[in-house]
Amino acid sequence: MVYQIKELANGIRIVHQEVTSTRLVHCGFVLDIGSRDEREDQEGLAHFWEHMAFKGTKKRKAFHIINRLDSVGGELNAYTTKEKICFYASVLQQHWSKAAELLCDITFNSTFPPRQIEKERQVILEEMAMYRDSPDDAIQDEFDDLLFPGHSLGYNILGTESTVSRFSQQDFLDFVDQHLDTSRIVCSVVGNISFKKALRTLVPLLGAVPATSRTTVRQAVNGYSPRTTIQYKEITQAHCALGKPALALNDERRFTLYLLNNILGGPSMNSRLNMALREKHGLAYSIESVYQPFTDTGFIGIFYGTEEKAGPKARRIVLREIRKIREKKLGTLQLHMGKEQTIGQMAMAEENYSGLMLVYGKSLLDKGYIESLEAIFKKIRSCTAEQLQELANEVYDEAQFSFLTYLPKPQ
Repeated sequence: MVYQIKELANGIRIVHQEVTSTRLVHCGFVLDIGSRDEREDQEGLAHFWEHMAFKGTKKRKAFHIINRLDSVGGELNAYTTKEKICFYASVLQQHWSKAAELLCDITFNSTFPPRQIEKERQVILEEMAMYRDSPDDAIQDEFDDLLFPGHSLGYNILGTESTVSRFSQQDFLDFVDQHLDTSRIVCSVVGNISFKKALRTLVPLLGAVPATSRTTVRQAVNGYSPRTTIQYKEITQAHCALGKPALALNDERRFTLYLLNNILGGPSMNSRLNMALREKHGLAYSIESVYQPFTDTGFIGIFYGTEEKAGPKARRIVLREIRKIREKKLGTLQLHMGKEQTIGQMAMAEENYSGLMLVYGKSLLDKGYIESLEAIFKKIRSCTAEQLQELANEVYDEAQFSFLTYLPKPQ
């Protein structure tokens, strides 16, 4: 992994890695702004901004933005998380400058046309309805509120019908003015282009952006109390979520937790939870265990769906597997296999250059540096069975779990 970084006078950083084995260039802007930066009356505004970036700038209408890269076979996209907004594109190398200029335009020159706000408002309301109709998605969103009640980390990224229905052009302009900080923006480039050529395009574009700083401070997370909630919905299956707050991004033990989570319920079919709940007992189609770190906190969560009458048995099995990983130290072979599996998954993820480009941007914002895969692998390989067990007893403390369950409405 060979990358180069340049910081401009306005604070914007450019990170670049040349990859000569591809015909593509992937470029993205990662902004240190997300749904956790919203007030309660602004819930969903960051995500709405992400949509509105494609709806008009000082020199382009929506059609011209959409058509600019589509017409040359490129892709333009964006997403919003709790702490980030990302605008990014992938194009053939000969169209690189088009992508860079367009991304600069939608990131810094959006005008939020009122007529387009009204159109996109309905699109987002439909997006919200789609998620409500998918209980395995909805429960993950709602579980955030159970873990971080009254805090912006608990807000649904999409917002609420009430807030989304109220936003005006001025709301967007004020939000951008309050939160856009050029020292907290990274432009990341990975692909078949030299650093010199990338800078030749980017420096004039980004150097012209006025330096700005955010005028608000992120609210810290204070306190946590376990909560149990049951909701009845128009569904045919029970959906379950359990978990608690966990390690933040700056905690050195986070790689140990990644490994632990992967062994317990990661994406592989041989995870302990999948083997117990699906393969042995046939009680679930899928079960997912996640560890999501934020800059100052994080959480672990386990999500699965099962037949309503099988719910109590499924929960007992899940909790039993959690107790096993706390009470019984991993054997030498189990630990070795867990490490190799986790390392292999990370290595494969690096082959996705678009994803790697976004990882570079987020790492630079969150940690101030980019950790090499080799360094991460070294940390994972150095984890001992004793460290895993100690962390499991801290993080997977059943007495501190919150539970959210969706049940079918009684007939």
